[in-house]
Parts: sequence; C-alpha cells; structure tokens
Amino acid sequence: MSFFNKYKSIFLITVSTILYFIFAYFLERTAFGTLLFLWVSLFSCFYFLIKSKDINFSTLVGLTILFRFVFLFAIPNLSQDFYRFIWDGRMILEGLNPYLSLPETFIQQGLNPIAETANLFNGMGEMNASHYTNYPPINQLCFLITALFASKSIFGSVVVLRILIILADIGILYFGKKLLERLHLPIKNIFWYVLNPFIIIEMTGNLHFEPVMLFFLIWAFYKLHQQKWIFAAILIACSISVKLIPLLFLPLFYQWFIKNTASWFSGIKKLAFFYFIIFTTTIILFLPFYSTEFIDNYSNSVGLWFGKFEFNASFYYIFRKIGYLITGYNEIAIIGKITPFLTIGFLLIITFFRKNDTLPQLITASLFGLCFYYFTATTVHPWYLATPLILSVFTKYRFPLIWSFIMILSYQAYANLPWKENLWFIGLEYFILYAFLIYEVKPISKRYNKVK
Repeated sequence: MSFFNKYKSIFLITVSTILYFIFAYFLERTAFGTLLFLWVSLFSCFYFLIKSKDINFSTLVGLTILFRFVFLFAIPNLSQDFYRFIWDGRMILEGLNPYLSLPETFIQQGLNPIAETANLFNGMGEMNASHYTNYPPINQLCFLITALFASKSIFGSVVVLRILIILADIGILYFGKKLLERLHLPIKNIFWYVLNPFIIIEMTGNLHFEPVMLFFLIWAFYKLHQQKWIFAAILIACSISVKLIPLLFLPLFYQWFIKNTASWFSGIKKLAFFYFIIFTTTIILFLPFYSTEFIDNYSNSVGLWFGKFEFNASFYYIFRKIGYLITGYNEIAIIGKITPFLTIGFLLIITFFRKNDTLPQLITASLFGLCFYYFTATTVHPWYLATPLILSVFTKYRFPLIWSFIMILSYQAYANLPWKENLWFIGLEYFILYAFLIYEVKPISKRYNKVK
C-alpha cells in the first residue's frame, strides 16, 4: 500500500496519458460502452490528480499541456463540425464570403471553389452543408489563419485549429489564475476547467472554439475587476465575435456600474458607453462580411437552433410531450420562440432583483442566467457546457462540474445508426444534475440567510 501511495501520482499521470491516447486515436463514436469506460476512468484520474497533495501547481500546468498535446495529430472522432471550419477558412482565403453561399450549392453545380471540396463536403455532413455558416467574425479569423497555414491538407488544418484552441486554453489558465488571486479564491480552482477531461476532449479533441470565446471573456472579467471597463468592453465584443453567448450577460452589468459609481446618473452614462463600445466593436468586426444578403442568411442560420434542432434538451422535452398530447404534433416552432423570452425574463429578474455589484456576484448571476437558458433550450450540445464550467470556477457552485461528467450520457444517441436519442439516458442526466443543483443551492441559501 505504501508503495502505491508513493507512486500514485505517477500512476495516475501514466494511466491518464494512455487513456487519452486511446480516446484520440482508436475510439469510434458509435462504441458507447468503450466511450463510457474511458470517460469514467479519465474523470476518476482527474479527480485524484486535483486532490493529490503531492502534485504542485506547476506540475498541474504541465499536465494541462501534456494531455492536450496527446490529441495534436488526431482527427476528431466525436464531431464533424471541423470540416465546416476548414471550408469557411478556405473560402475566405479564396476571396469568397462564407456567409453568402451553401457548400451543397457548389457540389450541385459541380464546382470546386477550394482545395478538397468533395472531402470537406462529405465530412461535414448534409445538415452542415445545407445551412449558411453561423460562426462570427473572430471565429472566421481563426479559420482563415488555419487556411493560411494549411490550404490543401485537412490533416494540417486540424493541427493548426488544435494549436489555436490549446493557446486559448493556456490564456484562460493565465488570466483565470490572476482573477482567482484578485478574488482571494484558491488558484487551484482553475484546474476544474483546464484539466477537466470534458474540456480536453470536447475542445482540444473535437475542435470546438468555446476556449477562444472564454479566453476573451475571462480576460474581460479580469480587466473589469481592475476597473479598466473600456478595455473590458472591447474584450467582451471580441468574445461575442467568437460565439454569441456572452450577449446574454449584458443586462447583468447594470448593477456593477450603478452601485460602483458615485451617482445613478453617472453610472447610467458609463453603462451606456460600455454597451456602445461593445456593440460598435462587434459591428466593426462583422463589417468585412457585410452585404445585403448577409443579415438574412445569418439570422436564419442562428434561428434554426431555436426552431428546428433538438438534442439533449431538458424542460423542452417535457413541453414537447405536452404539445404532442394537445395537438398531436411537434410544436418546436412555437416552443422554440417562447423559450428565449423566458430567458430574457429571467435575466431581467436577476438583473434588477438580485445583488450583482461585486464581480463574484456578477459571475454567479451570469452562471445561473446561462444555465436557465440551457435548461429551457431545444438544443444543448455537450461543448456548450464549457461556459458554465469556467464561470463556476469563480463561484461557490460545482453543479456544472457534475454536468460536465454526466453529459456523456447524451452521446448514447450516436451508438445508433442513424443517431437517435434514448430519453431514459437524457432523463437520468438531468435527474442527477437537478438533484445536485438543489442539494448545492439549498445549504448555500440557508447560510446566506443566516448572515443576512
């Protein structure tokens, strides 16, 4: 036993490295049993590595980079979105606006606008190829950088995309640690994000660009805490220009400016200028792609997520069942239009009726606002959870950490050809999540009431 304790850390690191290697190069998405075994094993190693007293901060940083580099030369095996990333980047390199054309149109017309047209089209799948791109401009810049370095090789493009995502996660580690220090929170908390197998696999492995968005967002929170809110506004605009999700957080800044300014009027002026910088910067970043068709194409593409797609949903599946019982039809078109208004209503409630004038309170409000949106959304892809996970690092709550573990149950859908969800697995996922959320929130609220 003493021998094992002495070399426990080396054992955990070795096993994790081997498991990541198997995950990256040998796993088939349809092999759900193997996927589940690897996932549970990696999370177990992750937990004991974080809790180990023998491993210092610098070693954990090294492991953060090591585990990501295991995936460096692997083709993603759980997602095919990267083919569209490569397509968009090469379109821009050829001087073509990716927001104005559909990949399937070129195939139907027998045209080859970019290198490896057929391979990219076949790889991205019919759903991706039949819709206009919905990736904002800084995301497109990442795709263009990839095309500049690897315009004729899918494998080379994958490596470049992966390096960009790894660099973004290193940036999150850097500014996340600095922000934790300023908030007087344990700096080791940042590893609940950067060393999390979910983040390593879904972001570095499957090439989802949430880390680039979150890099700008965490940097913005850091600058906001330094009272450098103009720079923070520019960084938030950059975050929005990678993924649109940070738009949800904008109302929550109201109290930060009102309560931390000498007068209500001066606070409102600062808040208005803060919003002006964010929206102006965002518009400027979109300008290179602007055309008369752009707004229609982009809004239609974004709107599809509310009215057409459904995956790993929570309350929406209950609403859908009720709709079937009442009308006999899937009422996604109606429900999908209602749920955004529910989210807006919830955000306004926590904006004006919850105390959000310190940064931890602001981040906590952002966490619950975003989670409310996901709880009512029609589609919750696994990689969406990266944002609640990083926000939770700066709060008392750990339910997103639990969610990052159990979300693997949603991948059972891909064990079927064609894919099909088993709602028992989805029900189990959300039962565990909500049970832990209630368990976690209740004692915290009790402690708050006692202090109050």
